[in-house]
Amino acid sequence: MDFTNTHVFLTGASGGVGVETARQFLALGACVSLHANSNAEALAPLVAQYPRTARVFKAAIDNEKDIDCVFAEATAVFGPIASLIVVHGIWPAEDVAVKDMSLARWSRTINVNLTGTFLCCRAYLRQLEAAVAAKKAPSKNVSIVFVGSTAGKFGEALHADYSASKSAMMYGLTTSLKNEVVKIHPTARVNTVSPGWIRTPMAERAMQDPALLYQALASSPLKKVSEPIDIARAILFLSSSDMAGNITGISLDVNAGMEGRLLNQPGDFGQRASKL
Repeated sequence: MDFTNTHVFLTGASGGVGVETARQFLALGACVSLHANSNAEALAPLVAQYPRTARVFKAAIDNEKDIDCVFAEATAVFGPIASLIVVHGIWPAEDVAVKDMSLARWSRTINVNLTGTFLCCRAYLRQLEAAVAAKKAPSKNVSIVFVGSTAGKFGEALHADYSASKSAMMYGLTTSLKNEVVKIHPTARVNTVSPGWIRTPMAERAMQDPALLYQALASSPLKKVSEPIDIARAILFLSSSDMAGNITGISLDVNAGMEGRLLNQPGDFGQRASKL
């Protein structure tokens, strides 16, 4: 894969998957605009290692003006953006059923995970259209890659807000946008990488809970929790026009072959268990 001088804009760059993805792109010669919402400490080592090709841009992901500004700033620094990688997202830790969920929680999750994604896509498409009109558009690695989730495929009880935001991204947005983006750039592609559990700080609580870990692995034949590098490699593959130039509109599972959610434990059946 060749990303030499490819301008990559990476949202949520300061998270576990974001940092690893940025590291891989930078190692392959890309110029990477590293978006962070507020805390960018995790990105300092990358900027120090790649001072000419890595730059941090801070913005509230669901703020229209902020997003338009950082895309303009990033384009001014590194030129037209070829690859947009959407990694950001929040997963509210508290288990809440839909009947008990506040509108504030629902709105916050949707605004960050889905509306923030929309704002980034819109800004990316507008700058790509301007680059094409000015005959300065990148010729390769023109793509959008979203990070979805198995929650968007199988659902996640007590986290319907998160599941709905990811499902909309993985299916409705990916499959619609793939047909629009080629009207701007003929080789542009849109795909999603959909992980299961990832060994990141956000999942630390689950990784230390044997019951939750069992549920995460029970329907996965490989019995593995993904590492950030697993997701990063899938993102790079789908971003590369050399490797995936004829792949668009897909959601690529990176989840050890998960077949669904484990809903019931033996004890959940009580007296009915002997009759089943």
